[in-house]
Amino acid sequence: MCVGAWGPVRWTTSLHDVDVRAVKKKMKDKAFARAVNRDDIIRGAEQLEMPLDDVIAQVIAALKGDAERLGLVGAS
Repeated sequence: MCVGAWGPVRWTTSLHDVDVRAVKKKMKDKAFARAVNRDDIIRGAEQLEMPLDDVIAQVIAALKGDAERLGLVGAS
């Protein structure tokens, strides 16, 4: 999911500052996480029978738990 690409793009912001609204906005930008197929993400949420916002929120929560090891803490 394109949430993992957030760290390198917004290096001054910690993953802890990322929210669902911001990820959905970035998903509309084709240059952001270019290799991520947005249709696959949407289809995956449908197959899980979950709203897309909930899937994104769960991915963010999972990444936050391991943000330091993944290098997604950012600079303050």
